[in-house]
Amino acid sequence: MRKAAWISSVALGVVLVIGGVVTWAVVTSTLSAQRITVSGDADCMAGTAVDNPISAYCQAKVIDKHTAAITGGQTYAELAQDDPLRETAMTSSFLQASLFTSVLAFGMSAVAVAMGLIFVLIGLGMRDVTKHSPQHAEPAHVAV
Repeated sequence: MRKAAWISSVALGVVLVIGGVVTWAVVTSTLSAQRITVSGDADCMAGTAVDNPISAYCQAKVIDKHTAAITGGQTYAELAQDDPLRETAMTSSFLQASLFTSVLAFGMSAVAVAMGLIFVLIGLGMRDVTKHSPQHAEPAHVAV
């Protein structure tokens, strides 16, 4: 029973680490393939490729800044239905949502890796305890 517990913990940890690393790599590859560069007037990471969570966040924020300048600070919902700027605001919202989704994916993959490492460490700790404890400990005799 003890052996199954520590092996299961280590196996789950390894799966989480691999899943997290693969997810991070896929999101990085997908963002890189889009060949997006953070706008030169961004508050952070200007001119860098969007291929990590920070650059994706910075690009989303600069898109919001540009949209606010174009629409006079109004959001998609605040613009009149026949306002031609409404389509710009909508496209901006979609782009920002996509970039924020990638930021979330990076974050969740980092959480998966961290949890995987924790499970591996717990499993290894359980293995160590199992190796150093007697299989069938005799009950302690207490004098009365």
